[in-house]
Amino acid sequence: MSIRAIQYKKLLREYDQKRTLAQHELEQKQKEVYTKIPEVLKIDQTLSSTGIQISKAILHSPQQAKKLIKGFEKKNLDLTIRKAELLHTHGYPKDYLEPSYECMECKDTGYIGSTPCSCFKQRLIELAYTQSNLRDILAVENFDSFNFNYYSTEVNTEIGISPQENIKRIYNLCVRFVTQFDKLFSNLIFYGPTGLGKTFLCNCIAKDLLDQGKTVLYLTAFQLFKIFEDHKFRPEENTEEDQSYLDAIFTVDLLIIDDLGTEFSTALTGSELFNCLNSRLLDQKSTIISTNLSPSDWENQYSSRIVSRLFGHYQTLKFFGEDIRLKKKYGQ
Repeated sequence: MSIRAIQYKKLLREYDQKRTLAQHELEQKQKEVYTKIPEVLKIDQTLSSTGIQISKAILHSPQQAKKLIKGFEKKNLDLTIRKAELLHTHGYPKDYLEPSYECMECKDTGYIGSTPCSCFKQRLIELAYTQSNLRDILAVENFDSFNFNYYSTEVNTEIGISPQENIKRIYNLCVRFVTQFDKLFSNLIFYGPTGLGKTFLCNCIAKDLLDQGKTVLYLTAFQLFKIFEDHKFRPEENTEEDQSYLDAIFTVDLLIIDDLGTEFSTALTGSELFNCLNSRLLDQKSTIISTNLSPSDWENQYSSRIVSRLFGHYQTLKFFGEDIRLKKKYGQ
């Protein structure tokens, strides 16, 4: 079962629980009011039987249908007004005996007709934040909070531009990646030393796509290969959630692999990485890779077919400059 399917299943259970709770609370309120104000019980009984009364009356005198319906409507209105007066007189709000739904639009069903309600879509997004391991960090690491001032304006003579110019170019490419996500299939590689904002920009992209309702899975290289290894060597220990993560690696709208190259390299990791990248390319599923490895190091770490996939189908973006984390730590 995919992560998306599990999210839907979990949400439907949540909404069912919401409706059950709302019904239980209503029954408790009814019990309280009916004990204190017996007339309200009689009114509700009359109102609930209106449909049957109308049907019987129309069957008996079909030619009088419009007149009968109008009469019942007036009677119901009078009873509803009387009920509101009784509740008010006894210190209750007029809507005290109405179901208390969290969302009055869909009445906690999650759907308006056959269309998902906005509250349901929002809950899916919130679940996506949780499932992608990013929920807390995205509150502070996003495009709006990105600060270019941590990057030097001094031109790097070897590269020809300053770190700040470079990061602004990368930032704009990341924004474009998000805005054109549905129109243009693309993949990115962020490479360069630690502390230059690679992971931060991964999180910026993840947040914007999650806010659009896309599915995003963020994994370090270590986490990614552990999932592969557990699936291959310890299948009896795999839970439904474990299987969902394995499925998600291949099916989420965006897979982010952070710190590629820090994992312990084996024949298995190379094979699984190629399978992962190749499958996602064939299925037109975008991937972002963050790594400290320079392009010249990639061939030493991975096979030529993996390097071919990276160079042939990924846009490589080089990060350079001073360590931002150290600047933040020492208040520079």
